[in-house]
Amino acid sequence: MHTYHTPLDLVRERSPERPVALVRPDAVALAARWFRDNFKGDVHYAVKANPSPWAIRTLAEHGITAFDVASVPEIELVAAHAPGGRMAFMHPVKSREAIACAYFEHGVRTFAFDAAEELEKILAATGQAKDLNLIVRLGVEAGGAAYSLSGKFGIDPREAPPLLLAARRATDELMGVSFHVGSQCMRPSAFPAAMAQASRALVRAGVFADVVDVGGGFPSIYPGMVPPDLSEYVAAIDRGFAEMMVHETTELWCEPGRALVAEGSSLLTRVELRKGDALYLNDGAYGTLFDAAHIKWPFPVKLHRAEGEPAESLRPFRFYGPTCDSQDLMPGPFWLPEDVAEGDYVEIGMLGAYGVAMTTRFNGFGDLETCETADPPMLSMFGLAPRTVATPRLESADVVKLSRARGKRRRRK
Repeated sequence: MHTYHTPLDLVRERSPERPVALVRPDAVALAARWFRDNFKGDVHYAVKANPSPWAIRTLAEHGITAFDVASVPEIELVAAHAPGGRMAFMHPVKSREAIACAYFEHGVRTFAFDAAEELEKILAATGQAKDLNLIVRLGVEAGGAAYSLSGKFGIDPREAPPLLLAARRATDELMGVSFHVGSQCMRPSAFPAAMAQASRALVRAGVFADVVDVGGGFPSIYPGMVPPDLSEYVAAIDRGFAEMMVHETTELWCEPGRALVAEGSSLLTRVELRKGDALYLNDGAYGTLFDAAHIKWPFPVKLHRAEGEPAESLRPFRFYGPTCDSQDLMPGPFWLPEDVAEGDYVEIGMLGAYGVAMTTRFNGFGDLETCETADPPMLSMFGLAPRTVATPRLESADVVKLSRARGKRRRRK
């Protein structure tokens, strides 16, 4: 993997035709050390956030040696790039073949579930093994997340006692509870609130948990979304754990994804065409910009021009991706120099989480280069860059244009 001092050096040296994932292993290493040193328990990296081999290796080298996996390919990825890493199969619904492969071929012993039928499946696929760590996924009520993960997984804590009791009886090893407060959680108080719900479920079941897994949800920074310091989340979890009905040997786990890798990558895209306030890029909604399109996630941007300096004054733009699908639209607003033109490069920051992980090959696009860059991320929770980015105010005319563009998109769906 070639290393450049800055993205502009890459642009000036060879003007790449394809999009380039710009990776910053040092940012991931710093985040790994922070969680290792500050979270009072076991940290399991949620591989789904960024399954890139360089990310897996960097985390393992800096103390994150446990992994939350959701499929056999993720298990194989961790086995290849973090040999000896501990894995927890935390997807609540798995095929029997996947369970058996994880248990017999890769030594996975930790499995999550949220239904009696899934517990029975796990036991059958492992030959009624008694050396399992069985984790009951609870569906908790929690506010403050930018992207809710409730609804699909998790048993209602009020209905959980029979499942908790069944899990306790099914294993000679660890039995625990897990939950997820939602992605990009902006309120530290969501964690102790969820832990209180889990505690009440355990009390009603009359069992003690060997593991309390608070899941993910640890945030990063994006324009317009500046969360509290991560130390406040850890302190809130510590308070919640102290108030739970658990025994002295109960283990505390977490599953961060975004907070570990968001700062570790950005995307360098080329402007193929400009139409007024619309920029047509060589990557988009079916590539690494899924979140910018489908949940209108805000991302910081920079313009890189091989020759000459861009204008100082900024204006808002919307992006279109390279496919022929009209839903390949990122409405923004993305603030860039007003003279941006075809052939310029736009760097989109904070895409280390759920960027390359979401890339498809729709319409024949999706090929990415990967290069390392030595400059800091655009924003940082860990002191590598500012915590905020100045965002100009939209003029009324720009608000009308953006509203019309979003309205057209909704009508086409």
